[in-house]
Formats: sequence, structure tokens, C-alpha cells
Amino acid sequence: MNKPKIVVLTGAGISAESGIQTFRGAGGLWNGVSVKEVATPEGWQKNPAMVLEFYNQRRKDAANVQPNAAHTALARLEEKFEVNIITQNVDDLHERGGSTKVMHLHGLLKEVRSSKDPSLIYDIGDKAIKMGDLCKLGSQLRPNVVWFGEAVPMIESAALLCYDAELFVVIGTSMEVYPAASLVHYVDKKVPVYIIDPNIPNVGNIPNLTSIAEKATVGVSALVDNLLAHGIEFTNKA
Repeated sequence: MNKPKIVVLTGAGISAESGIQTFRGAGGLWNGVSVKEVATPEGWQKNPAMVLEFYNQRRKDAANVQPNAAHTALARLEEKFEVNIITQNVDDLHERGGSTKVMHLHGLLKEVRSSKDPSLIYDIGDKAIKMGDLCKLGSQLRPNVVWFGEAVPMIESAALLCYDAELFVVIGTSMEVYPAASLVHYVDKKVPVYIIDPNIPNVGNIPNLTSIAEKATVGVSALVDNLLAHGIEFTNKA
């Protein structure tokens, strides 16, 4: 028997409770420099060493924090549901929290790739990348993250997951970063949608919308407990 399909979209808010800095809340600055200076193709061309240092610090910070109650609660959902997590976050806290199906829209901090061939990807854990660290083609390694202004390769696959969802949950995201913010509009209008965030974002006219104005650790845990106890009602698509 197939399990009901739950799709979860997560943003910086769920990782912030583990102690990962969001930068949006920090005025968009890192060491007094605009984050866009170190997270764009133009920034990479101008000062690749500074870009590498930014991601080296982020990689180290991410490795030193732990999944929180929201991450582990989502993993518990897999007891009764097919759960696909689509995250805008570049940390691996969902995986470390126990979730088995995680799609990283914006890449992963613990991975680097060739600056010449995007398909050449290496898992480096929490290690630092330096100028002169090369892929097998001889090109400089860069973070395997999607920078501002770059295409999001996984967006079509994410949209297909949303289309098939029987329940959709949005956690800790401002819904201001596109194309990720558009994913809610691929969800069938008959499907229940939950948004969990202390500051509920404006997502337009979404039928069957329930807003939970709580931080992720509180709201997600409560929703998961309810779903595991009572299940979900779902309607066949027209």
C-alpha cells in the first residue's frame, strides 16, 4: 500500500534555530561585505579567494551545529508517510536529522564542483577550499551552491514533486526568493497547505491554507504529532 505523499519546502528559518546565521536577518552583510558580493558569479570573477573564505566559514559553522526538533520531527513523519523535503538551505541538517529524501535546490555546503564542468562534484565534508585546489580537468574548485543570478537546476523536479503532493508544508521561508517561492502554486488547489513561521509570508490566494505562527521547533513538532496521530484527509485530483 502506497503511503500518502507529503512535500515540505524549508528555508533559512528552520536552520536558524540550530544556530546557523541567515544573513538576511544580519542586514545581508558578512564581515562588513554584502553577501551578494560573495554569492554571485560576478563576485567569484572579481575576488574568488574572498568567496572561498566565505563558504569555508559557512561550511565550518554548519558542521558544528546539530539538527533541531523541527528536523527530527520531519524525519518521524516517514513512519507513516512518503516525505519529500525540498530545501533552500545548503546545510545537511535534514539528512543528519534523519530525513531520507531531501532535494537541495541551492546546492550543498559540503560539496564543491569544477568551475569548468558543473557535473564534476566532490564531497569534502567540512574541509576548506583554497585557491589552487583543482578538479581533475585542472580548473579551480568552487562551492557547489547556486549563486544569485544562476539557474536552479532542480526546480523542474521540485515542481513535479509539488504537483503530486497530497499535503504541502512550508517552513521558515520568506517566500521572496524565486523560483523556489513559486513552488506552492504547483500544488493542487484541493490539497491542504500549511505554513509554519513566526511571520507568516504572503503567498497570495491559496485554498485550504492553514497558517501556524510559530517558530519551526514548536510548529513543526505540533503538526507532525497531529499527522501521526490522525493522518490526513486527501481528495483525488480532478
